[in-house]
Amino acid sequence: MSTTLAFDVYGTLIDTHGVGLKLQEIPGIKAKEFSQTWRDKQLEYSFRRGLMQKYENFAVCTSHALDYTCAYYRVPLTKEQKQELLESYRTLPAFEDVIIGLVDLKAAGFRLYAFSNGRADAVETLLVAAGIRDFFLGIVSVDDLKSFKPDPAVYEHFLRQSGASRDSAWLVSGNPFDIIGARSAGIQAAWVQRSEESIFDPWGVEPTVTVASLVELKEKITGIDPNKAG
Repeated sequence: MSTTLAFDVYGTLIDTHGVGLKLQEIPGIKAKEFSQTWRDKQLEYSFRRGLMQKYENFAVCTSHALDYTCAYYRVPLTKEQKQELLESYRTLPAFEDVIIGLVDLKAAGFRLYAFSNGRADAVETLLVAAGIRDFFLGIVSVDDLKSFKPDPAVYEHFLRQSGASRDSAWLVSGNPFDIIGARSAGIQAAWVQRSEESIFDPWGVEPTVTVASLVELKEKITGIDPNKAG
């Protein structure tokens, strides 16, 4: 069986800090700091909802995280400004290495899927806007289970939905918590460390491989995986 790659979307394919351009248009906001806090809270809220079993979809987590960030930085955004920022989250850009990396991987025969905390319709819109939807055989969303990564059940859900076997599937993610989740579920995982400043959580659970960009991924995976694509 050809190797199946499950690509995390937010923070791996799509640059969540692309919202910074919209933030720069708002007086009184330090775009970089605001964007980072918003992203951190977005993930925190998904983790908390998953643990509490009080599910709301990822868009709700994103909206609540924006409300928190506005309060934290004492930025009194209007309802219209918040809505514009939330809309911008639907059309964020892909990282610069994504298209060339996906072209290479698809040509090599890998089975590519998008695998996300976001709802399938939101991810569809995002990937189309970024010009990368056609690379993927499908979109697998955790919304089907009403849970979030790194719940072990969502990785099992991906295997079922993609028809991949555990020994022929890889997660590809720029998020360490996601890598640890996949490895703990028995799935190989490639960590995309685009910045040398990024730190992997010291839990004693390591990525199978680490790459600086998606351009390196084909060589790294085929070099270690006996189930090579093609």
